[in-house]
Amino acid sequence: FQGRSYDCMIAHTTIVFTRYIMLSVENRKSADHRSLGRLFYLCCDELEDIKFFESISLILDLLKDALTEKLSLTKKQLNEFMNYFIASLPTVLKEKLAILCCES
Repeated sequence: FQGRSYDCMIAHTTIVFTRYIMLSVENRKSADHRSLGRLFYLCCDELEDIKFFESISLILDLLKDALTEKLSLTKKQLNEFMNYFIASLPTVLKEKLAILCCES
């Protein structure tokens, strides 16, 4: 480009950036499914956010199942282990688990 006036350089820069923006938008539309607009959000809208205590409950249930299956623990041994595990947790998590135990 050989333009020497200030207006000519500004016009050229504007055209270059406009082309870059148009190319990047097209590239994103072809590569990123989230840019398809509302379709991505409609697909993910069905998934409900799991609350903290629900996720802890799921993890503890999986832990109980794994301990029972792999180590062949009795109910008494499993309860002793879970009580020891919960007792060794920080106070904040103990409070959350106390709420969880009261609700179930």
